[in-house]
Amino acid sequence: MSALDIHHILKRLPHRYPFLLVDRVLELEVHKRIKALKNVTINEPFFVGHFPHRPVMPGVLTLEALAQAAALLAFESAGSSVPPDAVVYFVGIDGARFKRPVEPGDQLVLDVTIDRTKAGIWKFNTRATVNGETAVEAALMCTLRKVP
Repeated sequence: MSALDIHHILKRLPHRYPFLLVDRVLELEVHKRIKALKNVTINEPFFVGHFPHRPVMPGVLTLEALAQAAALLAFESAGSSVPPDAVVYFVGIDGARFKRPVEPGDQLVLDVTIDRTKAGIWKFNTRATVNGETAVEAALMCTLRKVP
């Protein structure tokens, strides 16, 4: 098992502020699972409008954070076979359930496991928690592609 700091994350993911939604990887087992963190702060730009009277992280951004963690797992699992200009694209989201709001000050723990890979499509089981309580869960399908 290994951990990744922000410098390694920035080398692997093409996302940058304000759209980089993974701060640290706590645990990573290639071909199996990843556990990552997103520290949610009131400084996030989406809180200005979602919602001014009761700031809540948009659920689609929580799904995006899970997808970014899944992309890190895919990149690390694929190893040196991944071209340097490759990205991971969504191809599907199944069974997304939003169980609790994510608010400023929360630490979002992103748990992702590989369910299967077939014909270049990766399927992940994902769950985001705050203090051990499920915030979001979904099955995500993604594919690695070289950017033209």
